[in-house]
Amino acid sequence: MQKKGNKYGTHRVIEPIGVLPQPANRIDNNMDEIYDNEILIDVQTLNIDSASFTQIEEQAAGDKAKIAEIMLDIVAKQGKHRNPVTGSGGMLLGTVEKIGDALKGKIELKEGDKIATLVSLSLTPLRIDKIKDIRPDIDQVDIDGKAILFESGIYAKIPADMPEGLVLSALDVAGAPAQTAKLVKPGDTVLIIGAGGKSGMLCCYEAKKRAGVTGKVIGLTHSEKSTKRLEELGFCDYVFAADATKPVQIMEKMEALTNGEMADITINNVNIPDTEMTSILATKDTGIVYFFSMATSFTKAALGAEGVGSDVTMIVGNGYTKGHAEITLQILKESEVLRQVFTELYA
Repeated sequence: MQKKGNKYGTHRVIEPIGVLPQPANRIDNNMDEIYDNEILIDVQTLNIDSASFTQIEEQAAGDKAKIAEIMLDIVAKQGKHRNPVTGSGGMLLGTVEKIGDALKGKIELKEGDKIATLVSLSLTPLRIDKIKDIRPDIDQVDIDGKAILFESGIYAKIPADMPEGLVLSALDVAGAPAQTAKLVKPGDTVLIIGAGGKSGMLCCYEAKKRAGVTGKVIGLTHSEKSTKRLEELGFCDYVFAADATKPVQIMEKMEALTNGEMADITINNVNIPDTEMTSILATKDTGIVYFFSMATSFTKAALGAEGVGSDVTMIVGNGYTKGHAEITLQILKESEVLRQVFTELYA
């Protein structure tokens, strides 16, 4: 007889008692027995959150053995992969090994299905038995291990007509283009910071689709390579490379590009800190700033906006919005050119 579990996984929390698994310091990652409302996953690949992987890679000075050591230490201490510096996790790809008795017949999944979890690794009970391969260029780590998906956890089945790596990379950032689809209206001027990255490219496509011919999409990139790639994709009306941690320079550039009107909506996708004021100053007073970046500081954003007298509406990036997986995979089906780029980079 399996033990009865809590919908949100509080039965796995070891310390401190009374909190949810995500903010918990330590959770139970024993996979020998599962609770009646859990799904046991045989894990194949971890897709580490971009801000988290960047931090770990810097800490390890790019050494793969050191990256593996840091990751194993995080899981050993916490029972999950929540980066102690960034607080963020990522997601995983794996095969359903076992379904708890209380869920059998009530969910679409069956044992043997290949899925990507759409909840953060920062709340997912995880056991890593072996790190097999690390791919720093795409933030992915192949492992032998197990994980638990709680009853409240969301997931997506891997479509048979798409490569697994491609699907995993796209779904990792599914919240960003889906929120873009909800926020952008015809005629809007949209600035996308970190536009040449994974989430940025998806957001540029969706922003252009929603803003239409009367709108304008401006892409701010970091490297020459990502600038060229974004220009070739053709989703942006204007692309420029700049340091996103230099708010005044970017504000002046936006003033020139928009005749002083500034952005109606700014979407921040970068994986580095100190870009809050750039987002705020580039946006008009009545505009919206959407912080998808996990490197965002609420304090810097809130007090920074107050300090410059900006009345922008700021939205914290929730990795989940209704239909986000479907919207993101649909983008890759609609745009052949974007699918080719994603396949080359991530598949």
